[in-house]
Amino acid sequence: MQRWIMHLDMDAFFASVEQLDHPEWRGKPVIVGGRERGVVSAASYEARKYGVRSAIPVARAQKLCPHGIFTRGNMARYAEVSRQIMALLGNYSPLVEPASIDEAYLDATGLERIFGSVEDMARSIKRDIKAAVGLNCSIGIAPVKFLAKIASDYNKPDGLFILWPENVPAFLASLPVAKIPGVGGKFVAELEKLGVTTCKDVLGYPDSFWARRFGKSGESLWRRAQGIDTRKVETDQVAKSESAENTFAQDTDDVELLKKWLLKQAERVGRNQRRMGVKGRTVTLKLKYADFTSITRSRSLPESTDSTDVIFRTACELLDGVKLQQKVRLIGVGLSNYGKGPEQLSLLDGSAGGQTGGMVATAKQRNLDKALDTLREKFGRDAVTRGRLFDFDK
Repeated sequence: MQRWIMHLDMDAFFASVEQLDHPEWRGKPVIVGGRERGVVSAASYEARKYGVRSAIPVARAQKLCPHGIFTRGNMARYAEVSRQIMALLGNYSPLVEPASIDEAYLDATGLERIFGSVEDMARSIKRDIKAAVGLNCSIGIAPVKFLAKIASDYNKPDGLFILWPENVPAFLASLPVAKIPGVGGKFVAELEKLGVTTCKDVLGYPDSFWARRFGKSGESLWRRAQGIDTRKVETDQVAKSESAENTFAQDTDDVELLKKWLLKQAERVGRNQRRMGVKGRTVTLKLKYADFTSITRSRSLPESTDSTDVIFRTACELLDGVKLQQKVRLIGVGLSNYGKGPEQLSLLDGSAGGQTGGMVATAKQRNLDKALDTLREKFGRDAVTRGRLFDFDK
């Protein structure tokens, strides 16, 4: 039986929802982002014509598209629409894996008798989503997950691309390695030094070379270049990481102020971990300097944690180990390593690992977290404040 995986990607999701909710914005450049010093979360296709893309600074987007409609966005609304879409996909297959708020994988293997060909099924899904939430999506179909994701980028927006099994070898031969999900910028740069820009180039070297040169990432790249991806569509998804970050109104090198932000962020991350009933072992500090260069520093703990205090103290130690090269415009903290996750092909970008001892939550700290969670659940997030943050002016 032929295996078929679909990857559904909502087109300019946040911006499209805004245009849906504000009919007067339709056909106009809509840009979803935070404050002027933040970054763009999403841009409508009308805005993209002016060079506006997600992740660029809002200030730059304002210069590129000064007549654009800028909005802070509404995550609760986006989540509501996302839930409707995921529920609709469940009408087609019991195997649906939400990959993010605006994309999902669906296993369509063996469903031809119910819904017709995979093309007919995809077109039916697109029609149902349009009818239910008023939005367009693009769908890629392929024998394996990573190729389905790549295929969904073809013919956007409102696209449909099917990669038939017999066409996979030719498709891969000319496929840029940068298109492979998980191959990050630093990995691409290293590959370019070897003259490797396509999957065909990858196969010019034996698998032993890739394993020796790049370890597991090299082995995974070799498999992807051959179209091999054994991952299944997973219906029971758990969070792989949790993070919080903030961009400042003014750049700063005040370490004490940076640590206060870390405490606010550690509270947010820890509270969400406890609410979801998950714990992580790796704490990551992220810094973005005034010139937009970023660095990360990571540390693995002796045991998994959801403790605000442990996350905070570990992040502070990581910050203390950084010699600030210039003023900071953004700081963030994250928690990850909940267990064995999916293969990662990208090289680590400026992270430093290592073990740390002693970072284990005490009974007193756990009780404090529990008490604060209870009070905030009952009276609101800002009902109580830790002493260190009494004079914290955001």
